[in-house]
Amino acid sequence: MRALVLATSLLLAGCISSTPTVSPAASARITGGIADNQPAANADGMTLFRDVIYGRHDGMANVYDVIKPANANGSAVLYMVSGGWVSRWAAPETRIAQFRPLLDAGITVIPIHHGSAPRFKVPEAHADVKRALRHISLNAATYGIDAKRLGVFGGSAGGHLSLMLGLNGDDGDPAAEDPVLRGPARIKAVVAYYPPVDLRTMTGPNDRFPALDFPKDQAAAISPILFADAKDPSTLIVHGDADTLVPLSSGKSIYEALKAAGVKTEFDIIAGGDHGFTEPAHRAQAGAFMTSWFKANL
Repeated sequence: MRALVLATSLLLAGCISSTPTVSPAASARITGGIADNQPAANADGMTLFRDVIYGRHDGMANVYDVIKPANANGSAVLYMVSGGWVSRWAAPETRIAQFRPLLDAGITVIPIHHGSAPRFKVPEAHADVKRALRHISLNAATYGIDAKRLGVFGGSAGGHLSLMLGLNGDDGDPAAEDPVLRGPARIKAVVAYYPPVDLRTMTGPNDRFPALDFPKDQAAAISPILFADAKDPSTLIVHGDADTLVPLSSGKSIYEALKAAGVKTEFDIIAGGDHGFTEPAHRAQAGAFMTSWFKANL
């Protein structure tokens, strides 16, 4: 466990390197939980919904984008934009190349930005992306997607958030005044690269990694390893055996917990793969695993 804590601290050191970029003025509003921004065509043949506001923190908007291919088949993958629980904004056009295999397969991609460290902590990041999932589900018809065919993907901190969305789903609170909170938060398939899965020994004051500075009694509620059960969606874990930041044992532990619960799961190990899959061949291999999983399970 001590090795996991140290390794994940090093992970965050590699991920938190600058102040997150703030999105320009958003082109959408929320009215009763419904997005009302207008889609725009892209030179690559994509339909883009830009900066859809799904919530606010202290007057600041939380946004996601929708990248819909011309051959959209109704499925979608939510991408957790998160490294060290910092969520840096980027124009959706810049993400098309990264997700070309999914888009070519007809899968819509939805990058989600959450409230970033250092201002916001891990519990708030989780709450943000779960709200985004509800908002997307409520607006699925607008985006031409099926709310029952949603996947989620992320690496490292994004892998942690992906697992939390997949393993901690619910159908919403019908008594909530906020229409977004009345919506479901359900995922059909998960892919997580090298995820930290147990935050219980990692929390507390941390000047270098402020996302972890939250009360220890909140850690269990956002530790995916504690949420594995038979109702969880199909889940793929991808990890490199040369990862010195988040140890291979972290990915193996959540895989084994899911397998023991009877969940459809796989654990793909990239031989020689480091954290971030910095070698192009390793990155391509992991991307092929990810694309195949979503094509088969969405």
